[in-house]
Amino acid sequence: MFGALNRFISRLDSDGPSQGSRDGHGAFGFQVLRNKNSEIPVEPWYDFVIGINGRQVNDPDPNLFATEIRNCAGSNVALTLWSAKGQRVRTLHIPVPTPSPTLGLTLQWTPLSSTEDVWHILDIIPDSPADAAGLLPYGDYIVGTPEGSVHGEAGLGELVEDYLSRTLRLYVYNHEYAVTRLVTITPSRSWGGNGALGCVLGFGALHRLPVPLTEPPAGPGETLFETARFSNEESRPLSSQLQSYPSGGSLYQTTSNQSSDLLVPATLASPPPPPPTASTPSAPPRTGRKSRKPISPNSAFDEYFKEGEKKSKEEDFTPAAKNAPPPPPKMGGPPPAKSPAPEAQREEAAA
Repeated sequence: MFGALNRFISRLDSDGPSQGSRDGHGAFGFQVLRNKNSEIPVEPWYDFVIGINGRQVNDPDPNLFATEIRNCAGSNVALTLWSAKGQRVRTLHIPVPTPSPTLGLTLQWTPLSSTEDVWHILDIIPDSPADAAGLLPYGDYIVGTPEGSVHGEAGLGELVEDYLSRTLRLYVYNHEYAVTRLVTITPSRSWGGNGALGCVLGFGALHRLPVPLTEPPAGPGETLFETARFSNEESRPLSSQLQSYPSGGSLYQTTSNQSSDLLVPATLASPPPPPPTASTPSAPPRTGRKSRKPISPNSAFDEYFKEGEKKSKEEDFTPAAKNAPPPPPKMGGPPPAKSPAPEAQREEAAA
């Protein structure tokens, strides 16, 4: 899948001149081979001079380039540089001295695509020749060798086959620390694993040199950020950031055996209960299980509720009606009938 993607990207690179001038495919420039002037921030091998004083360098004749440099004696010359690290373009304004109008750079007319022949180390097998040579996964890139030039995806494999059981020197660039070192490795087929190097390599458009990091990664035990503070926040003393509480304590407190920058939660202890006063009734001694009425700690609330209860009883009180029916009996049937009057008894007897 990645091979097909690399071929598709290469086909896109070769479609038009504008695309090639942007990513370096099909374009040329003066590759920096040596930099004798430490004041000029130019990296050998990685930087190419593709323009001078606002004009693109199209002629490979080094005399024309040197003449343009001498014409800028006593002033500045603007060099347009293309870097293989991230395929970025930048412009440098370099002063040219009058006595000897030279920059101290050794240049060579080279296609920019020559920097695409790099191999990204993706994984290292333990106890392999790559592991013994000190290669690092993901951060290391093989960019060349002093034994000769290698081109194409199969170039490194052919070189390794020629140096089986022999010492091979490789130029390795580390992306995390932005350094290039010379690594000595001995390819072998009898180390106990697959491959002569014992590592997984990536090649193509997806494995070109990335933009260098602005600072090296954090080491073991180091933190990424020292403090968490907004950009518009002023630094304030620690005492002004602590919130006080009525109990005399604070939300956070520092301990003497720790650093003052570390905050630990304070021990939040509740205040002791107030001593009983004359207005506060004391709880009677418990005798068995009779005393179950809770005692309120505040007498003002007791008086308030008592006053409200008394007022509610007065408002809800209604006198009973004079001819109100008797209450129903608690048990038994209906109440017995009343005895008839004496006159009614006489009439019944007469009948």
